[in-house]
Amino acid sequence: MYIPKLTDFDPFSLERLLQTCFDLPSDPVKCCVLIDLDDPTLVIGKKFLDLEGLDVQKRAVSHFYEPLGGDIGKKLNISSCDLFSFKTTGGSNLDPENELFDVSGNTLTFTEDICPNYDLILAITDYSLTAPLTAMAKKFNFRGATLHGVNEIILNSGLSIDYLKVSRQAELFRGVLDRADFFDLSFDCLGENYKLRIDCSQQSAQKSHGICPAGTPDVANLPAGEVYFVPSSASGSFPFRFSDGTLAEMTVNDGAIISAKLIRGDSNLVTQRNIQLNEDPATGIIGELGFGTQLLPFSGCDIQDEKILGTCHVATGRSDHLGGNLTPDLFNSRQNASHDDILYAPPKTPEILVTSVEIHKNGETHKILEDFVPTPYLLNLLSSEYPVDLIADVVPA
Repeated sequence: MYIPKLTDFDPFSLERLLQTCFDLPSDPVKCCVLIDLDDPTLVIGKKFLDLEGLDVQKRAVSHFYEPLGGDIGKKLNISSCDLFSFKTTGGSNLDPENELFDVSGNTLTFTEDICPNYDLILAITDYSLTAPLTAMAKKFNFRGATLHGVNEIILNSGLSIDYLKVSRQAELFRGVLDRADFFDLSFDCLGENYKLRIDCSQQSAQKSHGICPAGTPDVANLPAGEVYFVPSSASGSFPFRFSDGTLAEMTVNDGAIISAKLIRGDSNLVTQRNIQLNEDPATGIIGELGFGTQLLPFSGCDIQDEKILGTCHVATGRSDHLGGNLTPDLFNSRQNASHDDILYAPPKTPEILVTSVEIHKNGETHKILEDFVPTPYLLNLLSSEYPVDLIADVVPA
């Protein structure tokens, strides 16, 4: 894979990021920063800053809240910036509780105090808030961004790039994949082969490109740079890596995981997954197929690493924020109504190799990724927006 170094990027500039992504208007903008804490009252007096850990929440203060309340905020015509905390959801894209707290100790709610009263909402959290915040934005007519898991690598690479260029590259990539019939993903895990077919039924490919135009309520997932589909169906099987390294084969039928089988590791994890699939089948529905479009270093956080060119990911669970129809009310348990990305990338899944991804479109089949590397076929189509070094490394002269 072609992986740039941190020295290839300009220093992080909050002013450049927000102005590019949101094209902020000349009228004053009211902004707030949201963080998640196990005990949300620790935001009162910013007491959480004195605790060990909580690096993401501390960066939310030092790199976003404080600058937006100071000179950078004035340059961006931000009239005010407030800090609020809500209780950690404990899962990706789960709906948060309605209650929040501010630094003065006031108790507020998303529905009455936050969503109707802010023009720009930035969620800088441990767990993704993209799905619920997107739903709130469309209901209450604000714009925002989710930046869960932000670390120093992300600040100085994925958030330090030109998002106009990100948008152009994502659109070029989107055009290549648009109206695909289906994709075949082939895997190797510990010497065994698996194949997953994901049907897209000639739907319009979508892009996450970081640009939220004025007048359109929406939420950007930053860093951005991704092309994705909400599958119409899926079948086959694929290897899955649990966080402790346990490996399992997930069998897919009619668009959903129906069972898990241990490959190596802790059988209890596989048993629990099968119980969950039986009790709440919606947790197995394949809700997304995504492809990274950006040249970025690996950060150790999926929010950036799934955006890297050569990686791909599938996701299970809710898909309403992506234009799908799987909403939280269709799950048997509120705690299961998550959207969980399954990212395949060398540092994330060292035992699993995506040997190839093939696109089937217009009666033709083309390989677009091979061993986490974009193929010459794909790069030739993308060459107008990608650096000569990348093309030279992969495409023969």
